[in-house]
Amino acid sequence: MARFLAIDYGLRRVGIAVSDNLQIIATGLKTVQQAHLFDFLKEYCLKEDVSCFVVGYPLNWDETPTDLTPHVDKLILKLNKEFPRKEVHKIDERNTSKLAMQSLIQSGVKKKKRRNKALIDEVSATIILQDFMNSK
Repeated sequence: MARFLAIDYGLRRVGIAVSDNLQIIATGLKTVQQAHLFDFLKEYCLKEDVSCFVVGYPLNWDETPTDLTPHVDKLILKLNKEFPRKEVHKIDERNTSKLAMQSLIQSGVKKKKRRNKALIDEVSATIILQDFMNSK
């Protein structure tokens, strides 16, 4: 089976997570600079069979768009253009950063390492992907 690839998009950094080949377990892959996202995705998709992208979709608690929502909409359009044969799924990403931080604390990650926003972005992408897989 092909992998799922999740994206936690930010204006500076983008957290990336992937599923295993059986599409059961989500694992953080890395964090890339936003400017290098599509270079990374193209290279990764050449090496690995990716069936779809799962994008964390930012909304406020009242379901209104956030300041980041228009940027994520543009990302989704570009994903559809660059990878026309891969589906793109939007998943509500509210609370993922908070859950990522709680996960790091419960895992025993030291406070200094938890300050690394790139790690939080990667864990957030993992949570987004696991939520997607659990909903299937």
